[in-house]
Amino acid sequence: MNPIVKKYAKNRWYAVVVFFFFMLLHQADKLLIGPLTSPIMDTFGITNTQMGAVFTGALIVGVIAYPIWGWLYDRYSRAKLLALASFLWGASTWISAIAPTYPLFVATRASTGIDDSSYPGLFSLIADYFEPKTRGRIYGFLQLAQPLGYLIGMLLALVLGGVIGWRSIFYITGSLGIVLSIFIFFGVKEPLRGGSEPELADLDKMGVYKFDWKIAKDLFKKRSLIIIFIQGFFGVFPWNVITYWFFAYLERERGYDSNSILFTMAPAILVMAAGYFIGGALGDYFFKKTPSGRLIVSTIGVLVGALFLYLTMNVPIGDQTTFMILLICTALFMPFASPNVISTVYDVSLPEVRSTALAVESFIESAGAALAPLIAGMIADALSLKDAIVIICVSTWILCGFFFMFATRLVPPDIKVLRNQLKERADFERAKQAAGE
Repeated sequence: MNPIVKKYAKNRWYAVVVFFFFMLLHQADKLLIGPLTSPIMDTFGITNTQMGAVFTGALIVGVIAYPIWGWLYDRYSRAKLLALASFLWGASTWISAIAPTYPLFVATRASTGIDDSSYPGLFSLIADYFEPKTRGRIYGFLQLAQPLGYLIGMLLALVLGGVIGWRSIFYITGSLGIVLSIFIFFGVKEPLRGGSEPELADLDKMGVYKFDWKIAKDLFKKRSLIIIFIQGFFGVFPWNVITYWFFAYLERERGYDSNSILFTMAPAILVMAAGYFIGGALGDYFFKKTPSGRLIVSTIGVLVGALFLYLTMNVPIGDQTTFMILLICTALFMPFASPNVISTVYDVSLPEVRSTALAVESFIESAGAALAPLIAGMIADALSLKDAIVIICVSTWILCGFFFMFATRLVPPDIKVLRNQLKERADFERAKQAAGE
């Protein structure tokens, strides 16, 4: 094992477990507002448009915060900044729970968007704990927490919402954020940036490399990254259309009641969670065979997912069993690309700008996220929700498939450039250590 990685061997699994629960509970808190929309609207006596402003406020703040978080993570301790993000999550959720008026609730809920964009540092830190050949499955495992968190949030809202009220639920999730910040601050160690790279495997120590604007600007010269950034804009369209409109589709156009929706969606969400890990593990396996391996898995994921969604949406209304089976198949392939995109971004980026690289990718994704629900609503008004979901999801997934196929030709030379840069860095460190001896 790389001696630098070995130094953090014990702490890295502590970090993985803590970050898993961070993502699990943070996603539950973030997505909880959806199932709690009706009681919140009743409390403040607001319209759908006013409630939409609550969602939009947090989204806008999150988009603005992405490049800021990326820059901070590449300059300062990621572990301590993640502890701060967890504390901000807890504190902002608490403050939104006690907001007495609608304007204050909009402002406080918008502030929760600050921590929503804190993940680039988490993934960057994990990259320095684990070597490239294993990162996909680790990212896939961590991303299991996202759909599971959504499921937990849905269950909390359905089970406890009518018993203790929406404010009390936010008190619970906010408190958990503050508790987790303590575990992160005192327990997660800051690994050396780039310490897990194979070119540095024989070094006992190495110099510290920090954020550099020139290196950051060079990210936009990497053709594979540019293609990945572009596909990211379109890649989130299906996710946000399904998140915002699929429940309404099941209820309005397929005639599902709340129990039918729960029993249909819960298995799909659980399978989706498994899909993150399976996709990441497959990406690692094929990455060992070819530098394009991760993007090959991503291509398969979006194209097969598009096929299964098309088949799912064309199942006759009364055939709930076939609909659920095909929906589960769709859910399995949907997340294949996610852990592999993160790993690929890091496969071509120098360690000191990896948070920035992923923050840029996430920023572009969030810009796409803002457009998707509106476009879907316009198509639904003109045609139907079914048509809106099929047209947007299938077309954008096919488009992403072509982007991924194009990127498979571009990523090997970009990986080679990075490997050479790290090798030169390692040679410099060896020469420096030899001179010191």
